[in-house]
Amino acid sequence: MKYYYPENYGAKADGLSNDAPAIQSAIDEAFENGGGRVLLESGKTYYSSSIEIKENVELYLQKGSVLKASDNIDEYIRPCDYINDESNTLIGNPVTGKPSFCFIYGFKADNMSIGGEGCIDGNGQAFAVRKSKYYQTGNFYPRPTVIYIENSNHISFRDFTVRGASFWTLHPAGCNDVLISKIRILNDLDFANSDGIDPDHSKNVRIIGCHIECADDCICMKTSKGNAEYGACENIVISDCTLISTSAAIKIGTEGVDNFRNISVNNCIISRSNRGLSIQIRDSGNVENVSYSNIMIETRRFCSDWWGSAEPITITSFDRDENTKAGYVKNVRFHNISCKGENGVVICGSPENKIENISFENLSLEISKSSRWPGGSYDMRPGLGKEIEKHKNAGFYIRSAENIRIEKSSVSWGNKTDEYGEDIDVEDTTGLRLWDFSGDCSMLDLK
Repeated sequence: MKYYYPENYGAKADGLSNDAPAIQSAIDEAFENGGGRVLLESGKTYYSSSIEIKENVELYLQKGSVLKASDNIDEYIRPCDYINDESNTLIGNPVTGKPSFCFIYGFKADNMSIGGEGCIDGNGQAFAVRKSKYYQTGNFYPRPTVIYIENSNHISFRDFTVRGASFWTLHPAGCNDVLISKIRILNDLDFANSDGIDPDHSKNVRIIGCHIECADDCICMKTSKGNAEYGACENIVISDCTLISTSAAIKIGTEGVDNFRNISVNNCIISRSNRGLSIQIRDSGNVENVSYSNIMIETRRFCSDWWGSAEPITITSFDRDENTKAGYVKNVRFHNISCKGENGVVICGSPENKIENISFENLSLEISKSSRWPGGSYDMRPGLGKEIEKHKNAGFYIRSAENIRIEKSSVSWGNKTDEYGEDIDVEDTTGLRLWDFSGDCSMLDLK
């Protein structure tokens, strides 16, 4: 492999000068020569405006190196000119275009990769506005994505750390054969929208052995409107990850204009999260054939600025607005799941669009009050007319569903308060089956 050093193209690597022209020149020459490794050296900080990575090029950060994003918004690549404001914001404020700003960008960059044990610093505080002690955001939306790779095949991300994102961190869109292995994402737990990894309309994705801490979702599969030309999000494997989130640790949705299918999540540990596993459908895309297995989940409440009410598992499907009918959710399996937190499992569809064929096997659920935030509610946001609903928290809260199976599973209560209700709370549901269930189901009519 041929190596390319930005210093040979004028980089100062002093943490102050803009090294983007030198880094880009190294990338461009590597690309023109058929590929190679652009190497950022240990002990150096490369301050940079946006760079574009290209086909067959690896950006490699040696241990101890830092690539720090510019604090000047005018120096970012703009794949899309769209900015959300009061005139075009939809319910739930979904991202409806391609990223408006990105730091590391790639388009049709087949065989590109980012590797090494160095650090990419998103410099998110340059775009932060604090709203409260528990919440900060920005004064424009969407803010810069740290890494956005579009319409690229056979791409890899290995071993590096990303910190301080002001918006989504790693966003592969319309990509095929994506390997994300042993990366760390360390974002502020109070910075809104700082998702970890967002596979968007992407296929054959493996996310393996990563550690992610972030406000908003750690790993979130999406089919966004802005990248609708790329079709479904499918054939996704997530395994051996440790996750901490102010929102959901692993989520499907809410941006979902196309389908999600064939998704496997295995051997993960979720801790200190506002939600554990979440499927939130608000657009026309459907969800089917999803398997979660061998997962430990710990949840606790946050302030209401963050979606969620400490549910370890939540599946909801609601219309986003009066012009958008939500897709269906069916054939989802949970096996060997251990949950401990302040709320229970939620399955909630609508009378017109019921959630179907959901199974739980070997699920243990321990519910106990641990935070100072009030409970006794369910967060149904976003959606047409959907807000935080006051209702006693149940072990299983099931509404508008069909064919729900709960086998070899249990509900237990620790510090039980008057905010808590039944082990199983069911309405408008047919085909509920319980077998070897440890809990109180005396209130149910199972005929």
